[in-house]
Amino acid sequence: MKRLSLFTKCLIIFVGCWVFLRFIVGNVISVPIPGSVVAMYMGLIIIAILVHISVEDSRFREFLRPIHETLIDDNKRLRRRVIAVLIPFALLAYTYSIFAQRANPPGNPRDAHPSPPLELTYKDEVIGKMQEVENPFRHYEKDDPEAFKAHVENGRRVYYQNCFYCHGDDLDGQGHFAPHLQPLPANFQDPGIIPNFQESFLFWRISKGGPGLPAAGTPWDSAMPVWEDMLTKDEIWDVILFLSDYTGYQPRTFGEGH
Repeated sequence: MKRLSLFTKCLIIFVGCWVFLRFIVGNVISVPIPGSVVAMYMGLIIIAILVHISVEDSRFREFLRPIHETLIDDNKRLRRRVIAVLIPFALLAYTYSIFAQRANPPGNPRDAHPSPPLELTYKDEVIGKMQEVENPFRHYEKDDPEAFKAHVENGRRVYYQNCFYCHGDDLDGQGHFAPHLQPLPANFQDPGIIPNFQESFLFWRISKGGPGLPAAGTPWDSAMPVWEDMLTKDEIWDVILFLSDYTGYQPRTFGEGH
């Protein structure tokens, strides 16, 4: 069996990594991988391949040998012709995939702001009635400012470890992944977000994510994960305190104007 050339091995590794990132990782973690992230990792893979082949002159020459043979040798004319035909078609297919206009799907009316459930839950635990549940750490804002500050800082830690990739460094919905998500992540700097909802509502939206929204709001294409599977109750409450503290907006309390 003919031994594979170094060029062929590197090409197989490159294509295999692209297929893994593009089609496998997103299905495994159930979160779409933005094209910019795939491109970033593929750039790192190219750099790693270049470092590998340039360690020794003999290895670099071995890598270039098939390319040189294809361009120069008379007995490789057929290969050159095939490549000359494939390259334009590959570029055409890539360009088409970017600019092709896709027909809009048929309308599917939905409630953009479905009503939350009557009871607020965390996993299978009932916390209380949605309208009555309060952030258990909010009272520290007046009763114990130091303790309140500690909870806000913990919320900051949780946010920047988990949420800023989509919602942004400045909580403005302009995170690294945001341009590739539909619908776009919430912009917490928008005065129409935090002041319009109770903290219990924010807890519900964070803990249940996109998959936990009611049927009245379907179809939901949000990439928002079910954070109650990854964060504790206290961490979610602390994140809500941080969102409020960072933006300067106070969440709505039950009974405020409608």
